[in-house]
Amino acid sequence: MTLNRIGTSLPFLLSISLLVGCDQRSEAGEQATPRPVKVVMAEAEQKKATSLPGVVRARIETDLAFRTLGRMVSRKVDVGDLVRKGDILAEIDPLTLQLAVKSAEADLRNAQAQLENAATTETRKRKLMQSNAASVADHDLAEQQLKSATANAAKAAASLAKAHEQLGYAELRAEFDGVVTATSAETGQTVAAGQPVLKLARLEQRDVVVDVPEAQFSNVRQNDRFNVALELDSKIQAIGVVREIAPQADPNTRTYRLKLAIDQAPDIFRLGAVVTATPLVDGRTHAIALPVSAIRGEGGASQVWVVDRSTATVASRAVELDGPEPGARSVRVLSGLREGEEIVVAGIDEFVDGQKVKLGQEPRP
Repeated sequence: MTLNRIGTSLPFLLSISLLVGCDQRSEAGEQATPRPVKVVMAEAEQKKATSLPGVVRARIETDLAFRTLGRMVSRKVDVGDLVRKGDILAEIDPLTLQLAVKSAEADLRNAQAQLENAATTETRKRKLMQSNAASVADHDLAEQQLKSATANAAKAAASLAKAHEQLGYAELRAEFDGVVTATSAETGQTVAAGQPVLKLARLEQRDVVVDVPEAQFSNVRQNDRFNVALELDSKIQAIGVVREIAPQADPNTRTYRLKLAIDQAPDIFRLGAVVTATPLVDGRTHAIALPVSAIRGEGGASQVWVVDRSTATVASRAVELDGPEPGARSVRVLSGLREGEEIVVAGIDEFVDGQKVKLGQEPRP
């Protein structure tokens, strides 16, 4: 009975031994055969500049207003009109101011007549005093009246000059060459002194206004240079220089406003034109970029497989990463690699240190 059982089990045990031997020979063969791998060369990426939309605006915009109360009888310009310094832009009814001038002229004539009378009286009193026909007190009184008349005449002349000056306030003139960008009052409207009537912008000084997201704001500095291109034709470009940086973010959009000076830009960069501003960066390289598929986690650390061409083997190496953005196909390596090293980008979970490999180049992402 026992001999029969041994005879039955013996073929089964032999077959198991053969299978184990085959598996061991197979594993040894696999270790001896170099494993094909796909690699990518570590190269430092160029710093990428983000383009931002912007609008061309005048650096200086001035609200023009009448300097006296009145009813506006004409407005000679509209939005978009080009004006020259000294051009009349609007007028108010000058009747009241003209009457004030006539009144001041009459006051001046009266003061001048009194002055002439006082001068005549002073001359007569002086002669009488010299001939002892009048007292010294009478001459002194005439002399004081002459001084008072002289002062009144000067006051009347100043009042007339002021009335003429105010008559000029009936005309609203351009303070500089520019373009009308807005109007705030219409003909027939009564406007108060200082109430804005229209807005005038200088043409020779232009800015590009750009709103920068908070994440990119830390890299912006005064006098940084931007390439500014028209949105409708990107071939038309100019150089903008950061002139002003907003001290705080907009409470609604959380963006910081930049103003780029483009004083030397062509005239085609008109006020209100939509442009694209791109920071000008130098040619220096920065962190190494690798495909996400090349990174593996090991013990809470990020690691990559580095290929040694001299021995045709791979070795694991820890690296420091700049966290990848969601959905990104590549990740930036801050430290742990050198340019020119070859990194495995496929099958990274199937290698061991020192394993023989057969190289196959992987195109960069």
